[in-house]
Amino acid sequence: MAGGALAFLVLTGHAWVLGLEMLIAARVNRGDAAPRAGLREWLHAWWQESHTAPVVFAWRQPFRWRLWPDEEIPGQTNAAAAVFIHGFVCNRGFWLPWMARLRAEGRAYVSVNLEPVFGPIDAYADVIEAAVQRAEALNPGAKPVLVCHSMGGLAARIWLAQRADHRERIGGVITIASPHRGTWLAHFSRVANGRQMAPGCDWLCELERRERALAGDRAYERFLCWYTNTDNIVFPASTATLPGADNRHVAGAAHVDLAFHPRVMDESLARLASADNSPSERTAA
Repeated sequence: MAGGALAFLVLTGHAWVLGLEMLIAARVNRGDAAPRAGLREWLHAWWQESHTAPVVFAWRQPFRWRLWPDEEIPGQTNAAAAVFIHGFVCNRGFWLPWMARLRAEGRAYVSVNLEPVFGPIDAYADVIEAAVQRAEALNPGAKPVLVCHSMGGLAARIWLAQRADHRERIGGVITIASPHRGTWLAHFSRVANGRQMAPGCDWLCELERRERALAGDRAYERFLCWYTNTDNIVFPASTATLPGADNRHVAGAAHVDLAFHPRVMDESLARLASADNSPSERTAA
């Protein structure tokens, strides 16, 4: 009897944690500008995440992350390559469903493993620079598009803030559930990159100052930001948006599950396709 109870807790423990996160998020979201989620939306988000998260964290990332290497995919010429940038405590295995779609379409992609895992977000800029260079070499006729989940969106922004010409090297940035203005949960973090995601922290304020200095009001015009009112990690919900960006809301999805929502994938890949016609010449902003 005791063994069965223990097995039940082990198998369902993550779902209880998700439920607690969502209860906290629902309370914090009460004063947020995003649409208020109802009970049905929260239950749907909890159910989906309870199935999606174990697949990502217990199967794809530890055992399948090497399944499909980054390589030139025969097919479309001069098609924009995707640069996949994962989030906190993740790796390139997170993106396997996206890689499958791109491989089926004959499109190229590159991906990163952000290390050190608990290091400052600033340290990831060199990793992203190397990935962008690889993407540029795969398809010189089109500018790559950065596709980011969670903390990966902040890593992309710190790379963009390094130099003014970085904006002109890419066809756009797609972020999914990224804590652009921080997340309430980061108040409890004790690691470097976690502390940098606290709302209103000095690091986030300095990042925005650097972006504005480089591009002014145009700093976020090439961003497509996906967010949800039932995010169990990034909340309040509207912290995943940016002023002047193409901010798109999806109701009833959770933090990990949002990255694989059919609408998010379909419309993001359409945005990637639209970047095919981006001129290869890099002109000044």
